[in-house]
Amino acid sequence: MGPITAGVLQLVALTGALALVHIPLGNHLARVYSSRRHLRIEKWIYKGIGADPDTEMTWTAYLRGVLAFSAVGVLFLYGLQRLQGVLPGSLGFDAIDPDQAFNTAVSFVTNTNWQSYYGEQAMGHVVQTAGLAVQNFVSAAVGMAVAVALVRGFARSRSGELGNFWSDLVRGVVRVLLPLAFVAAVVLVACGVIQNFSGIHEVGQFMGGSQQWNGGAVASQEAIKELGTNGGGYFNANSAHPFENPTPFSNLFEIFLILVVPFSLPRAFGVMVGSVRQGYAILAAMGTIWLGFVALMMWTEFSHHSPAFDLAGGAMEGKEVRFGIGGSSIFAVSTTLTSTGAVDSFHSSFTGLGGGITLLGMMLGEIAPGGVGSGLYGMLIMAVIAVFIAGLMVGRTPEYLGKKIGTREIKLAALYILVTPALALVLTAFAMALPTPAHSMTNSGAHGFSEILYAYTSAANNNGSAFAGLNADTQWFNSTLGLAMLFGRFVPIVFVLALAGSLARQTPVPATAGTLRTEKPLFTGLLVGAILIITGLTYFPALALGPLAEGLA
Repeated sequence: MGPITAGVLQLVALTGALALVHIPLGNHLARVYSSRRHLRIEKWIYKGIGADPDTEMTWTAYLRGVLAFSAVGVLFLYGLQRLQGVLPGSLGFDAIDPDQAFNTAVSFVTNTNWQSYYGEQAMGHVVQTAGLAVQNFVSAAVGMAVAVALVRGFARSRSGELGNFWSDLVRGVVRVLLPLAFVAAVVLVACGVIQNFSGIHEVGQFMGGSQQWNGGAVASQEAIKELGTNGGGYFNANSAHPFENPTPFSNLFEIFLILVVPFSLPRAFGVMVGSVRQGYAILAAMGTIWLGFVALMMWTEFSHHSPAFDLAGGAMEGKEVRFGIGGSSIFAVSTTLTSTGAVDSFHSSFTGLGGGITLLGMMLGEIAPGGVGSGLYGMLIMAVIAVFIAGLMVGRTPEYLGKKIGTREIKLAALYILVTPALALVLTAFAMALPTPAHSMTNSGAHGFSEILYAYTSAANNNGSAFAGLNADTQWFNSTLGLAMLFGRFVPIVFVLALAGSLARQTPVPATAGTLRTEKPLFTGLLVGAILIITGLTYFPALALGPLAEGLA
């Protein structure tokens, strides 16, 4: 079997698996966030944190819950890293430096999981499991809670209430992420991913020296790392490391975990707003972009011909031979079109245009299918923009799901889509203009510029993957990337919840003959076109200076 055929078969198998679980998992998600019943363990948690899960919240109260919980998470994780030297199970590692501890705490709480450290050489068992793994669960649950709040904004009327943040947070962890992660961890262990609490030990002699590895609860962290679209690896090589991702099957399974919840949330959206066809329209837009990017990436990585490439079966630099071009291409597109950031290959080693595809995937706003929760609310924001554009073309007030998109709504949507490009492009400009940040670049020219652009695009969009070749463990990058992650996560959430509150207060308007049918293929095409055009107009000059210049040279 040729490498191209193998890649296509993997894509077909993955698409089929996602299609099989779309309806049952989507329906389960809708039931979880619509139920009025509380499990016993959930009641214990509510009692412990002093929350009343039945109290409805306005958007401002919901936002305060999100910000307060996230702030506590940052402080806890920062303190855990600073105290690592005196904690049990530290494996002899010292406390993390203040700037790196800040960067890592912000990274994991914002669901970015950017790593400027070597996991196996910096973090002990307590920090990895009680700190990083816990944030993998709760940061993903926060994203789902915000998405559900926006869905309720469309579904409810004349109330302004969006549910209860603490209830949504706890249910997301207890009823969705924990059960799925448990099953996924068992599968990964069966595939050969390690799961232990062993210390550091030598594994052999290499070129006159010894190599050391430490064990860890890798399978359990790997499961939620992918399932919660987190991406932070237990080891520096991330999902290219055989302890995290040993076989072609485990590689395909990890891609499935990355995509399964984001691709199922549109079903939950359709059920909760009372029209599954609306959910299918959103799903179709996500799927069209994802499949298009995978096909483009495979073509880019397979089509470059030279004697070395032909002998290797394609552009194999920076890719694991056990995954090949096909598996690496699917993984790279899936991790950058979601807010995952996990890697099974090094994006810096992709062809110039291939690296540009990973960049463009993040620049779309992590919406195809996007992160857990953040992908759905990002796509719904783009749907609001698309409806507004359609309304301008036909000269009538735009409506979406029976809610009028007026001045306030479109301003909030516009502010949402402006935040991350502003952060990524402005910080990239500063880094390129100042003398010190450029010293962290190991490449010059277009590729070096792509390293900087990729880092800030990844941070601002809460992706977390890196282009490699950039020494990001400096005070400048730890601080500025940390700020990009903070603002890139929480400022858009402010606009999402404000929009949800505005929509929930409205009285639905009846559909008429002039109402745009947003469940039809025509609207899906308009939505995809709006996403690509807005992204292109925003980022094309930066892409032209980096990956396009390199790829066309």
